[in-house]
Amino acid sequence: MNPPVPSRLGLTAPVGGHARIPKSATPRVPPNLTDYDAACRDFSWAGARALLDGLPDGRGLNIAHEAVDRHAAGPRADRAALRWIGRAGERAFTWRELHDETSRVANALQGLGLGPGARVFVLAGRIPELYLAVLGALKARCVVCPLFSAFGPEPIAMRLEIGEADALVTTEALYRRKVEALRPRLPRLRHVVLVGEAGAATAVRDTLDWQRLMQDASTEFVIPRTEPEDMALLHFTSGTTGRPKGAVHVHEAVVMHNVTGCYALDFHPDDVFWCTADPGWVTGTSYGIIAPFTNGVTNLVVEAEFDAQGWYDILERERVSVWYTAPTAIRMMMKLGSAALAGRDLSALRFMASVGEPLNPEAVLWGVEAFGMPFHDNWWQTETGGIMIANYAAMDVKPGSMGRPLPGISATILRRDETGGVREVSGPMQEGELALKAGWPSMMRGYLKEEVRYAKCFVGEWYLTGDLAMRDEDGYFWFVGRADDVIKSSGHLIGPFEVESALMEHPAVAEAGVIGKPDPMAGEIVKAFVALKPGFEAGETIRRELLGHARKRLGAAVAPKEIDFRANLPKTRSGKIMRRLLKARELGLPEGDISTLESDER
Repeated sequence: MNPPVPSRLGLTAPVGGHARIPKSATPRVPPNLTDYDAACRDFSWAGARALLDGLPDGRGLNIAHEAVDRHAAGPRADRAALRWIGRAGERAFTWRELHDETSRVANALQGLGLGPGARVFVLAGRIPELYLAVLGALKARCVVCPLFSAFGPEPIAMRLEIGEADALVTTEALYRRKVEALRPRLPRLRHVVLVGEAGAATAVRDTLDWQRLMQDASTEFVIPRTEPEDMALLHFTSGTTGRPKGAVHVHEAVVMHNVTGCYALDFHPDDVFWCTADPGWVTGTSYGIIAPFTNGVTNLVVEAEFDAQGWYDILERERVSVWYTAPTAIRMMMKLGSAALAGRDLSALRFMASVGEPLNPEAVLWGVEAFGMPFHDNWWQTETGGIMIANYAAMDVKPGSMGRPLPGISATILRRDETGGVREVSGPMQEGELALKAGWPSMMRGYLKEEVRYAKCFVGEWYLTGDLAMRDEDGYFWFVGRADDVIKSSGHLIGPFEVESALMEHPAVAEAGVIGKPDPMAGEIVKAFVALKPGFEAGETIRRELLGHARKRLGAAVAPKEIDFRANLPKTRSGKIMRRLLKARELGLPEGDISTLESDER
């Protein structure tokens, strides 16, 4: 369905059935990717690899060298690399200081007998030691897994078990609350390092003190030879059932992190960049740590959780120029309206991007209304390791579209045939499964100890994403829904995202989640769960109004037949609405893996 085209936003007339937000005719900074077709034609992974230095003396490729050491040895050595805004203070690190502190970490880990391949997990809030631990462990060729600090004890223990953790870096408070009681079931966990006040670890049995380890460690460290295919990162992703999957990524992934920071996020040397994602999620590692550092921009880290007014304060005070955030946060800001931005000086802000789940067209349009520019949606997965499809600074934005594939990425729409094989879909706006041609640098190399599960992700040279999508006549891709979320009603295939986006156009709706509910006549009917904005009261009047709005917007065949109201919809801690959990609760089915669920109200 086509997004609305408010004339006040200066959109072009719909082209091919979709509105466009034209690219800026006078950008403040010339975009890195100016001619998309030429960039795709001339692109090579060898050329992308040549943008990086590699380890001295031909010793291979290491993420931490590209992110830290090469800048510390060059003209950027004394420029700001990391600016941290904490709840009770602020800290800053130059590239030279970042080099010294991460070298201390690498030496300390080696001193504990944690060499190449050792599994180092980091469980902490967004504090500087988390970033130092991740980069220092990568220097020492350890395998790093950041964990989300809001996880409960069982999800943490499960990941430590599956990942065969050798060491855990955490805080005293998190260790006491979430790990200590489960330590007996983790016999492989040899070392626990506690971050906090000096001597804090002495009061906690079988732990080590971060400050003491750092104090005794040298600031000089020579990164050992690192092969591009050496395992570097372990990211867990939840399936609909069963245990979380550990996606394996290698040091060569840094090639993708670096080039996508340049193309998709349009990094320039003087940028102040703020990625609001927690490093416990893949976005917070790939684009909250690696990509900004490899591109040499100042990386802003904020410890506090979401607060719209607080975020606006930071954007203004810190002169943020590139901002990467999540649809959930954008929708929460939309609740406050544009008036909350009145009088603020956000003149430094030049590029905004969104990730985590598809960004509804209304949210893209609101970005223009509130900030004078659209949010640029992009698409990727834990398994892809980096951005695959994006809306670029130098291209028109079609609200609701994922954008176009990165140079070097081949994407298509596939459908399965009767024999179990697949065929490419021809013609625009034909629905099928989004597939990517294997071989990009940050592609996962496996699911840890789950070879069969990994093999099922591929058909020949294609990686099957599990997402249904369409491609229009201009090569823009459009998200339909997860393959297991699509609703089959009276012969119609209905993508829940399309229905959710239509409902969100109504001024009363803050969030919407849509499922298919079994029906003896239609097979399934569309049922929506809606969270209302403040000032609107749930009841029959607003229910009828929303049903009528959806029928007018979508047509009777696609519009929901039922609407229930919820104070909050169940979401993962990274902000994705858990449709399958809505469905499980509606039908009384097993809820499956809910380790990533944030608190919700049923």
